[in-house]
Amino acid sequence: MGCLVHPTIKQYSGTGVKRYLLKRLLLIIPVLLGVSIIVFFLVRLAPGDPAKVLAGEHASPEFIQAVRDKWGLDKPLYIQYFIWLQSVLRGDFGTSIATHAPVLEEIFNRFPATLELSIVAMFIAIFVGITAGIISAVRQYSIFDYLSMTGALFGISMPVFWLGLMLMLIFGLRLDLFPISGRLSPEVALRTITGLYLLDALLTGNGRAFIDALSHLILPGVALGTIPAALIARMTRSSMLEVIRQDFIRTERAKGLPERMVIYKHALRNALIPIVTVIGMEFGLLLGGAILTETVFAWPGLGRYTVDAVYARDYPAIQGAVLFIALTFVVVNLLTDLLYAYINPRIRYR
Repeated sequence: MGCLVHPTIKQYSGTGVKRYLLKRLLLIIPVLLGVSIIVFFLVRLAPGDPAKVLAGEHASPEFIQAVRDKWGLDKPLYIQYFIWLQSVLRGDFGTSIATHAPVLEEIFNRFPATLELSIVAMFIAIFVGITAGIISAVRQYSIFDYLSMTGALFGISMPVFWLGLMLMLIFGLRLDLFPISGRLSPEVALRTITGLYLLDALLTGNGRAFIDALSHLILPGVALGTIPAALIARMTRSSMLEVIRQDFIRTERAKGLPERMVIYKHALRNALIPIVTVIGMEFGLLLGGAILTETVFAWPGLGRYTVDAVYARDYPAIQGAVLFIALTFVVVNLLTDLLYAYINPRIRYR
């Protein structure tokens, strides 16, 4: 992930981090450019005419041509691409064909919902995954180890949409414990500040809205966090097993340190690098838009916005959403790389 561990170096150079950061920021440019090219031409390979979709099923050929002229759909593809790219460089992602609203504005309006759902899902995944992985490593070949790793295998293999539907059926409809759709109940009022409902409820002192927003997050958070939890559990177990077999762990135990301190202070800290890598990658994927989860639970986030844009053949919305998703993924991975130096000061950036 762009780093090199040198066992003789106790501190990392601030200049090296700045140089590494600058290099990674410059690499974002060709990555996003490549993503923009792929998504721009890929969406246009889909069958159908967006002008006909926009004009309506019974529109006249003259009206369809007028719509095509208005949105620039009559120009060659490479000209359409360069026109759109120039607008993006100016911070203009275009106007949605379906809603006639600025795409960037709609993305910013929906991203807080995806961010909040991703944070809750990731919190569940980290807590469950790391806890299960540590216990499985410490009690290797125990009944808990077999059960947790079997559960992790099912978690990785289980389709998210199926799990979401089962959670809705059991805990939402049969037991009536949690809401099955939306972010907030219609009868609950909340003054939005950041777009993150839990945070807004705390900032405004609205306890009822906080509980209601949290209850709406439980089922989609569990569904979305299942696969990351399984991956984190497997990686934690593997990394912990490698560390606890090393000589310095036996030395710490020989010194008479409590087992809890040996495991959590020494073993876990040295096993964190691959775990943080998995967490960073999974969080980047979640932020990119939990498409299936948001669709199943009618969650008004970036993933559902992208699906609706695909159905409507809304080219500007699809292009803007995918480009924004790519940007968030790259930024999260960059922050993950920089976090390595805090976890292990021996890391040197090149």
